[in-house]
Amino acid sequence: MFGFLKASRQRKKIRQDRIYLEARARRFLKAYLAADSVRKQRFYEAVEGASAACHPGIADSTAEDAQIAESTAAAALKVVRARDERGADVGDSTAGFITDAYATVAIAYRRAAGAYVMETDLQKLGTAAVHLLTMATSYLTANPPEGEQQPHR
Repeated sequence: MFGFLKASRQRKKIRQDRIYLEARARRFLKAYLAADSVRKQRFYEAVEGASAACHPGIADSTAEDAQIAESTAAAALKVVRARDERGADVGDSTAGFITDAYATVAIAYRRAAGAYVMETDLQKLGTAAVHLLTMATSYLTANPPEGEQQPHR
């Protein structure tokens, strides 16, 4: 019985991801691939910023990575849905770019949480989103935006 409920919740998440996230994440990733090296920094900053804004403030060190990834994905989806409901992107390409970055972050973290095991196309999209997020983190760690200092280690 509980397995059925879990599978039903998983199918609902995947349906929501297809409705709210898939097209936006694809658009963002395609635009990233078409961008020159100077514009790619803008993509890195957008996904890294969206990711940082959605990370849960979990102080519990026993939290599983999958739980953290799922919480981050849920927060990013919530932002995308709120921006859609407000019509934040209508006629504003910058707002659309930001919403697409949040969608890409949601897809990446859903993939990291293992949500797309049976969904090959979303799994591939999620893998691409994870790679972009990883590159963004690496790039911004090595090249912090002007005015920001690199953390001391």
